[in-house]
Amino acid sequence: ELKQQQADEVKFKADCTENLQTNEKTIYEKTELKKDLEANMDDLASLMSNLEKEIKSHKDEIATNEVEIKKAGQQREAENADFQQVVSDQRATQTILQKALGKLKDFYEMKIGDKSTLIETAQEPPVKFNAYKTNAGSNSVIGLIEQIIGDSEKLVQEANTAEFQAQADYEKFVKDSNALISDLNEQIVSKAKAIAEANGDKAQASSDLESTEGELESLAAYEADLHGQCDFVLKNFDIRQKARMQEMEAIMQAKAILSGDLEAGR
Repeated sequence: ELKQQQADEVKFKADCTENLQTNEKTIYEKTELKKDLEANMDDLASLMSNLEKEIKSHKDEIATNEVEIKKAGQQREAENADFQQVVSDQRATQTILQKALGKLKDFYEMKIGDKSTLIETAQEPPVKFNAYKTNAGSNSVIGLIEQIIGDSEKLVQEANTAEFQAQADYEKFVKDSNALISDLNEQIVSKAKAIAEANGDKAQASSDLESTEGELESLAAYEADLHGQCDFVLKNFDIRQKARMQEMEAIMQAKAILSGDLEAGR
């Protein structure tokens, strides 16, 4: 019976040592997993925070561009209204001046024609005068009006060129701004999707973390049970083994003595 106890205790010690080592290894692995899960959750939270900030920035930029497009449209309308007014005024001026120029030319041509007729039909006067000369002022007035009309036409041409360029610049600005807004909206959709995925991963990591923490609690409880069952034997194993061995030897010696006494009595 003592030999069996000795053998059982050896096996018990071996089982305790193996179970404690296995439990310790598992606790280490689960602790490392817990750290990894916590770090992963922190990374995911940081990622989502950064993505949310970027989305807000994109939305702000879109709003700014939309305001700028609206302002540019209002400015373009005002510039076009000014252009239309300038062209209208200049064309009205040209029409009036063309009419005035035509009347002046008709007047001076008619005046010249009348004088020529008088010269050709009149009798020779007793005293000869110098020949009739066209009023020199007529040319300067007509030239001035023609110059004003030319300047007006040039102004209309310049206004048309400026209007064409301003409209082209406006259309390019709107096109580029809309392309930027479209790109920003695509980024918002993409980053919102990334946030949803990260949130799902974070939820899974949180679930895994909760499970891991539960396992660690169970492992800690199991470790406490093992220590409760094993610590006494492990600490006193050598003493108990030696004491039991001495007890077995004493019993064997006693049996031997008894056996010798019996033989002597015969």
